[in-house]
Amino acid sequence: MKIKDSAIILLITAFISLIANFVKGTSPIEALPGMLILVAVSVLGIALAKIIPFKIPNVAYIVTLATIITVPGVPGAAIVSEYVAKVDFLALCTPILAYAGIYTGKNIDSLKKTGWRIFVLAVVVMTGTYVGSAIIANVVLKLIGQI
Repeated sequence: MKIKDSAIILLITAFISLIANFVKGTSPIEALPGMLILVAVSVLGIALAKIIPFKIPNVAYIVTLATIITVPGVPGAAIVSEYVAKVDFLALCTPILAYAGIYTGKNIDSLKKTGWRIFVLAVVVMTGTYVGSAIIANVVLKLIGQI
C-alpha cells in the first residue's frame, strides 16, 4: 500500500474518531490537534518502515516515534502530550473495529479454511495475554507497595 493511501485511510479513521469523540462528549475542535498529531506520527512511521531496509512492522516505528516525541525533556513533548490527551482513545476503537470486521468479512473464505485451529490459537493468545498482564500487574503492584 502506498503512503498516500495509508494517509487517506488514517484521515478517514481520524474523522470517524472525531465523531465518536463528539458522541462521547469531547468537542471535535478540541480533539482535532491531537488527532492530527496521531495521524502525522502514523504516516511518518509508515514512511520510515518503507524507507528503512529492515523488516520491522509499521506499528513498531509508529510506537517508537510516539514515545520519543512525548518523552519529558524532548522539545514540544508537553504540548504534544497536552493535545493528544484530549483525544478519547476508546473512541479510536470504533473505526478500527469496523475495519477489522470488514476485513474479516471480506476474507471469510480464508478464515473458514483455517478451521478449528484458529479458534484454539485465539484462545491461547487471549489467555496468555491475560495471564501475562495479570503477572506483570501483580509484580508492579507489589513493587510499589499497593498489595
